[in-house]
Amino acid sequence: MPARRLALLSLTGLLAIVFVGLGIWQVERRRWKLDLIARVEARIHAPARPAPGPEQWAGFDAADAEYSKVALEGRYLPGPETLVKAVTEKGPGFWVLAPFRSARGFTVLVNRGFVPEGRRDPSQRSDAVARGEARLAGLLRLSEPGGGFLRSNDPAGGRWYSRDVAAIAQARGLGDVAPYFVDADAASEPGPLPLGGLTVVSFRNTHLVYALTWFCLAGMSAWAGFHVLRRREDERAAS
Repeated sequence: MPARRLALLSLTGLLAIVFVGLGIWQVERRRWKLDLIARVEARIHAPARPAPGPEQWAGFDAADAEYSKVALEGRYLPGPETLVKAVTEKGPGFWVLAPFRSARGFTVLVNRGFVPEGRRDPSQRSDAVARGEARLAGLLRLSEPGGGFLRSNDPAGGRWYSRDVAAIAQARGLGDVAPYFVDADAASEPGPLPLGGLTVVSFRNTHLVYALTWFCLAGMSAWAGFHVLRRREDERAAS
């Protein structure tokens, strides 16, 4: 067999193996994603449990805790809110984050909900935060360090593009806070503004499409290799 044809046959065989491997990997990723979706759905619909306190923060397993339904009792702390840029089903605007002091003695940032761009000033809305004892429930969310919308947070300028718990706590002088924030649900923050309960729980799952693509490419590579071998057999027969 000529060296050129042998190299081509080797290449098609190698590509077929690589593409099959990538397809199997995507199948495994799909299985993992479906399991993740099922676990998150179970957390969302489970009864609310007390929000993790400082005794649990050292061994805090973020991956197993995100989107858990948690409950808090305590009071909102005085001081300005932190507005974080948001785009929701209600349009563009801001998430309203406020520090909440738990009756158990720790502070956690609570995302009270959404306000549109024209209502960012508390004086423009009748939503004065309750300063007395309060109870709320919501979903535990992971901190979003750095920024978002392709823009970095600017604590000095008061411009926030992600809910970065540590950075917000430092900018507001809150001291130690929980390594997570809580998205208040609609019952805790029914509105009119801020409006709670707008958390979107959605996981992109295109692994099946990718798997089929890789397997198709593997089939095409195998067909090309078969074509090379068949052409050689035809040449032999012709000679």
